[in-house]
Amino acid sequence: MIQLDYSLIIEATEEPDYFGFYSPDLEGFTGIGHSVEDCIYKAKFGMIEHIKILYEQGLPVPPKNSEPKIIIQNEQKIVAA
Repeated sequence: MIQLDYSLIIEATEEPDYFGFYSPDLEGFTGIGHSVEDCIYKAKFGMIEHIKILYEQGLPVPPKNSEPKIIIQNEQKIVAA
């Protein structure tokens, strides 16, 4: 069972031990890890801290996702226009 309140996207990079992650449900939440498992672990506790900061700053907190997903994909390159 996924023990996250929000969906998570993990992106593999060209480096075999470097992954980036973010939540499409939780604006501004990002992080890095050294494995997929590391990303999930860091995201679980990082999301709690992120929500706490939003509350403290009086910012809106998105509702929890009742069906969160973890997506693992290759890094999406951003092309400058």
